[in-house]
Amino acid sequence: MAAPQFETLLYAVEDGVATVTLNRPDKLNAFNTQMMKDLIAVFDETDADDAVRAVIVTGAGRAFCAGADLSAGAETFDYDARGGEALAARTRDGVPRDGGGLLTLRIFDSLKPVISACNGPAVGVGVTMQLAMDIRLASTDARYGFVFARRGLNPEAASSWFLPHLVGVQTALEWCYTGRIFPAQEAHERGLVRSLHAPGELLPAARALAREIADNTAPVSVAITRQLIWRMAGAAHPMEAHRADSRGIQARGRSGDAREGVTSFLEKRLPNYPDRVSTDLPDIWPHWQPPQFS
Repeated sequence: MAAPQFETLLYAVEDGVATVTLNRPDKLNAFNTQMMKDLIAVFDETDADDAVRAVIVTGAGRAFCAGADLSAGAETFDYDARGGEALAARTRDGVPRDGGGLLTLRIFDSLKPVISACNGPAVGVGVTMQLAMDIRLASTDARYGFVFARRGLNPEAASSWFLPHLVGVQTALEWCYTGRIFPAQEAHERGLVRSLHAPGELLPAARALAREIADNTAPVSVAITRQLIWRMAGAAHPMEAHRADSRGIQARGRSGDAREGVTSFLEKRLPNYPDRVSTDLPDIWPHWQPPQFS
């Protein structure tokens, strides 16, 4: 089948690894409504394609994403002034839903692991979109900035939930209070990114990590693991995790994947897991209801 085409992205799948490239290099991959729609659609695509075992997100050219497209000038963030059908479609109770938040909530629900390969500057939504990704690698050329207070705004894309979970409240507040641009080295030291790489080594490192997942792990187990870790980040008590992972162990323990996982280990060979995310993902969340926007 032909790979789907997107207006603001490049998309390719090779040996189970999908690579999503933000592709507005002449605009430093600035985020606009079309990019939001394309990114949400691409995660629908990767979820539905059992051949995709992991997803890498990177940027074309010298930037990852320079933040929101400011071509509308002073009215860029004034939804009342801009209006239009696109904003009306995502307005609830008189409040237009933040486009960055629609994206990060979609990434939150991804059934596949998501690896960020930040190749250059990532500012505003360019960094907050990465917070919902699972593992962040960075080029030594990368720079980050939670610049909202310097633009008269507040943090968006649900980053006030994601960022403190990753780096702690103190660092989150410092970065957001000051709005300063900081280097990849600081992002690494404070836990925002997992590792730093020379520019030419960034994508190979991301692909090697994706390959380790794709070659050795059961895709359904990975999908359940992703749900467990992310959903339980906000749980009130470990009993919520115990309920979910007990159901998971019950379902997975009798699966063909579990039999293959044990047998391949004992036979000292690579596994060939039979189950597929599209058909064999068990529901271990009988009481889970995603909150509604209101």
